[in-house]
Amino acid sequence: MKTLILGFGNPILSDDGVGIRIAQKIKEENPYLEVIETSEAGIALIDHVDGYDKLVIIDSIKTEGNSGELYKLELEDLKPSMYVFSTHGVDIATAFKLGESLGYHMPKYISLYAVEIRDNITFGEQCTEEIEKRIPFISKQIIEEERL
Repeated sequence: MKTLILGFGNPILSDDGVGIRIAQKIKEENPYLEVIETSEAGIALIDHVDGYDKLVIIDSIKTEGNSGELYKLELEDLKPSMYVFSTHGVDIATAFKLGESLGYHMPKYISLYAVEIRDNITFGEQCTEEIEKRIPFISKQIIEEERL
């Protein structure tokens, strides 16, 4: 099964880069895996994921949860938007539906992981200490959960 790990985030906005940092850690543990680090979203994702059977997306989320907590979502948890005003604002679910309708080979198995963060506005290439400490554990958790 052809698998892609897609780490999202902005690597210069502290905790916002946690998806990228975790993807890098997974690549260190499993060098044979294909990993893409990106801050792109929407329709731009179609070209990245075309041809893969399994996709593991890792990103940050900022809610009222505990910092460093890992959430697992499925694509079905995200509702495609019925109103597309701009290609820049297309959500993941809508982009994937569009890719399928255009004949792209979209992944059949998709897992979305979101790490609860606190700071996504401070400029810095490292995550906050609290998040940095959790990266090895979260990486291992995803590797085990996804059998990578």
